[in-house]
Amino acid sequence: MKTTLLDGITPAKFDKHIIGNLLLNVATPDEVRKEKMLIGVRNEAGEVYRLIGATKVNSFNNASEELVDLGLVDELIDSEEPQDGFDAIFKQP
Repeated sequence: MKTTLLDGITPAKFDKHIIGNLLLNVATPDEVRKEKMLIGVRNEAGEVYRLIGATKVNSFNNASEELVDLGLVDELIDSEEPQDGFDAIFKQP
């Protein structure tokens, strides 16, 4: 899986836990967006600051489970279609 921080957007206070719990390779935003599935992570201000791209469904599901284990919720859990290019967007409840 690949990840990137978006320029000019403050990372969430819990971001260090994401990096600690997920095996992610740092890449450019364009490289991450080319992955098959895209996860966004929102900061406390509600802005998507981190992108996580997964090539395989299994990787996407593993990343989603890890983010849920960190106490985050997927705001697109009930959506059948991606929103703004994201297959999941995680935030603090």
